Order: sequence, then structure tokens, then C-alpha cells
Amino acid sequence: MSSPSKRRDMDVMKLMMSDYKVELVNDGMSEFHVEFHGPKDSPYQEGVWKVHVELQESYPYKAPVINFANRIFHPNIDEMSGSVCLDVIDQTWSPMFALINVFEVFLPQLLLYPNPGHPLNGEAALLMNKDRDKYEQKVKEHCQKYARPEDVGIRPDNASSDDELSDQDMSSDDDHHHAEMAHADP
Repeated sequence: MSSPSKRRDMDVMKLMMSDYKVELVNDGMSEFHVEFHGPKDSPYQEGVWKVHVELQESYPYKAPVINFANRIFHPNIDEMSGSVCLDVIDQTWSPMFALINVFEVFLPQLLLYPNPGHPLNGEAALLMNKDRDKYEQKVKEHCQKYARPEDVGIRPDNASSDDELSDQDMSSDDDHHHAEMAHADP
């Protein structure tokens, strides 16, 4: 295994061992989804996004490709495709950074400090420059509409389907057992 692929695997494993929920695509280490929560004290703080990450063969020398799977209203993120302005990550990326920096530093900074001068979403850039309060209100509305926990596959009741199934199986077994006991001859 070459050094870049060892580094890629190590970075993905570190990310998986962190507090971020990571889902591998096709059981490979070069493509995956990460559950990303908006930074606190920002109009994005209530939002939860599924972020698609692709690590190119030249990673860590080349920055990861980042896309938001669910919609987000931001000047530097295309609202429909979810692609992030490559300049934002490419200009600051260095092989010294670990993959986790994307989620702990780059994306939070991007959401906290948008750059309307290089927009992928012209409407967001225009609104941000014209009326910051209306921009922040629209961001919050998008979070409520498109960036809820259930939009990234998180169940609101935090119960897994396996737990529900086993609880239902147990109660139906108990009901069946009680029904048998009621019909049993003394």
C-alpha cells in the first residue's frame, strides 16, 4: 500500500472514531457521507446536513471534494447540487491537515464567514450583501425545511428499527403466551 492510501485510510478511521457519524459508500475509504451539524451561534446552528466526501487518489496532496447532500442556503454553496466553492478548501488545503479538519475547521468557518464576493449561489450572496437580517432568516427557514435530523436519516425518537422490532416481537410473544394460558384447560 502506498503512503497516500495509508494516510487516507488513517484519516478516514480517525474521522470514524470521532464524534461524527460516517457512512462509507461501497465499503471503500475514498467515498463516504458525514453527518454535519451547523456551528453554534450561527443561523445554521439548528441544521444537520449529510455531507458527501470524495478523496481523490492524490489525497492528502489534493483537497477532498465536498458536497452537501441536502439543501443549504449559502453564498459559497450551490443550493441545488450542494457543491462547495472549491477555492474555499483548495486555497487553504495542505497535506498537513487531517480530514477531520474539514468538519472541525473548514466547514464551520465557511458557514460562519461566507464570502459573497465569490458566489455559487448568487441569490444568497445578493441577499447577504443587501439585507443581512433577511439573509439569516432565509438560512434559518432552509434549515427548518431541508436540514432537519430526519433529512439525513436520523430518527427523531432515537429508536432504531431493530429495537422497535424486538419490542414488538416480545409484546406479541407475551400476548400470544397470555392468550394460550387463558385457553388452557385447568
